[in-house]
Amino acid sequence: MWYRIAADLILLIHVAFVLFVVLGLIAILTGGWLKWSWVRNRWFRILHLVAIGVVVLQAWLGRLCPLTIWEMALRAKAGDATYEGAFIAHWLQSLLYYNAPMWVFAVAYTAFGLLVVLSWFLVRPR
Repeated sequence: MWYRIAADLILLIHVAFVLFVVLGLIAILTGGWLKWSWVRNRWFRILHLVAIGVVVLQAWLGRLCPLTIWEMALRAKAGDATYEGAFIAHWLQSLLYYNAPMWVFAVAYTAFGLLVVLSWFLVRPR
C-alpha cells in the first residue's frame, strides 16, 4: 500500500512539474501582454527555463525522466500495472490516442524550450 501511495505522490509531483512548465509559459506571455509584474521575476523565470531545459536535455539524450522511473518502480513493487516509455508520451497516447517515436517528442520539447527562451526576449525578466 505504501508503494502505491508513494507512486501516486510522484505522479502528482510529475503532473505539477508539467503544469508549471506549460502554464508558466502561458502566464509569462499573457502576463507580458497584460503588464503583470510577477512574470518578470528573475527567480521564477530562471526556474522555468531550467525546468524545460532539463526536459529537452533528457529527450535528446534518450533518457526517461527520473520521476517516471521512480513511479514505475514503485508501481511494480506495489503490484500495479506499469507503462513503458516516457511520462508525456504515455499520457498523450492514453488521452489523445497519439503515438509517435521518441524523436518526435524530443523535437516538440525543443520547440517548446525555444519558445521559453524567446519569452526571455519578449517579456524580459527584471
